[in-house]
Amino acid sequence: MAQNIKNNNTMHLIKRFAPYFKPYGWILILDLFCAALTTVCELGLPLIVRFITQKGMYDIESLTLELILYLGALYLVLRVVDVAANYIMASIGHIMGAKIETDMRRDLFSHLQDLSYSYYDNTKIGQLMARMTSDLFDITEFAHHCPEEYFIGALKIGIAFAILSTMNFWLTLIIFAIIPIMLVCSMTFNQKMRRAFKKSRNQLGEINAQVEDSLLGMRVVKSFANEIIEENKFRQGNSGFLSIKKEAYRYMAGFQSTVRFFDGIMYITVVVAGAIFMIKGKITAADMVAYLLYVTTLLASVRRIVEFTEQFQRGMTGVERFFEVMDAPVEIKDREDATPIDEVIGDIRFEQVSFKYSDKKEHVLSDINLHVKPGGNVALVGPSGGGKTTICNLIPRFYDVTSGRILIDGRDIRTIALHSLRSQIGMVQQDVYLFSGSVYDNIEYGKPGASKEEIIEAAKQAGAHDFIMKLPDGYDTFVGERGILLSGGQKQRISIARVFLKNPPILILDEATSALDNESERLVQKSLEKLAEGRTTFTIAHRLTTIRNADSILVLTEKGIEEQGDHEELMAKGGIYYHLYSA
Repeated sequence: MAQNIKNNNTMHLIKRFAPYFKPYGWILILDLFCAALTTVCELGLPLIVRFITQKGMYDIESLTLELILYLGALYLVLRVVDVAANYIMASIGHIMGAKIETDMRRDLFSHLQDLSYSYYDNTKIGQLMARMTSDLFDITEFAHHCPEEYFIGALKIGIAFAILSTMNFWLTLIIFAIIPIMLVCSMTFNQKMRRAFKKSRNQLGEINAQVEDSLLGMRVVKSFANEIIEENKFRQGNSGFLSIKKEAYRYMAGFQSTVRFFDGIMYITVVVAGAIFMIKGKITAADMVAYLLYVTTLLASVRRIVEFTEQFQRGMTGVERFFEVMDAPVEIKDREDATPIDEVIGDIRFEQVSFKYSDKKEHVLSDINLHVKPGGNVALVGPSGGGKTTICNLIPRFYDVTSGRILIDGRDIRTIALHSLRSQIGMVQQDVYLFSGSVYDNIEYGKPGASKEEIIEAAKQAGAHDFIMKLPDGYDTFVGERGILLSGGQKQRISIARVFLKNPPILILDEATSALDNESERLVQKSLEKLAEGRTTFTIAHRLTTIRNADSILVLTEKGIEEQGDHEELMAKGGIYYHLYSA
């Protein structure tokens, strides 16, 4: 039963993978044609040897120098054809595999772009990197060699059977009866190899994730002098990977030993059974020589098919892991009736909004009702876990509400095309992410294709132009990975310039100044106030002095919106906000 499930799973994966060959059908046909030529050329030598042996034993006088030279020239032509066909097969076959790898990486990356925040909440980036690199490389080799090797093997076995049957059918039948037994015995090891290779791929992804985590946090590691701890963590993961590889290689060794055992069985069968048939006059000496040569070729073919199973298992493991990601559901996507939204004025309503994360039982938000008028400035405060960030993540549909609805200018945001919705919203977060590139590139990200004048103007509005001009290469200065070569305040002002360039009607400020020193906070706060002018703004702040001028302040706790009003009203109440502010 388990075997049938495994076979069905393999066939299902192959059927899903097969469409990637479709754009390169002509390459596959040419590859298989060249494979057929190499097979025919290789099978010609035993026939030439058999012919010469028969002539030498029974009609030596007819074996003239001219005939020998003719046969030599024929074999040389076959060898030239074989070399040419093999060159074409090796080059275009690998190119086809590389193209399929490129297509799959494109599809995988595109799908990863569509997946929602919830997927990345529970997935390690190192695992995804392993699937986009090493897994797809194995698929490249699999895509090229799988049809080629099986086609060549089937062709050689079929032609060899037809030729040998004309010499002695019963001896041929005995030899070919051994092949299925050989294949069945190897299947046990194949299945275990498949499982072991998948485990090794998963463990490699874990190592990638651990290395990425350690390297990105290198400053924290060094500041706590915890290099030894990181080395021990890596050593444990690395040792685990070695253990899994040992297991895989033991199965592979058993697999190869089984093949070598049956090699010997087939040779001794030909020698013993062939000698008996020779004694009885059922086969000639020339046929016996041809049998041995064909069995050598046959064994080489079977061995290649069986040994290719290792690569087949690697490839199928890669295909399986590829489709595991591709099958991850796109939870946040456009509805069929979704349309773009233009000329947004920024009127936002929350109507009976409740939300909980898919892996949680309790709601983060329950029955939230809120109305923010166009151009309004709303501040969200309160203890951690109250749902402040969640509210802001629901507006651009990073997550979908569990119940209720959110309206922008009277439209349910689920009826607005995602790209259109998010193009109307600008976000400035505490954890600023700058891409590896120049200052210019990072600001331009807010509006791809913007002119240099627009980018400089956005930087000026964000209060970033002056410090940018003092950098070694001005706007062309390389910022390093995640902007590591800039200070926190500089990175934040570049991120604000990016939003200025985008010029959205709705703005979300998620603790944008909480990680800055006093001087940087003052500069950034000034930029944020300028950015918020005329825009509907949601501000999450722990430093309550930064939101005193907000039109409305919402105090969020686990019970929901407990207090609402401007600064003066809430201070007069002497409630939660009063105590937070006083503290």
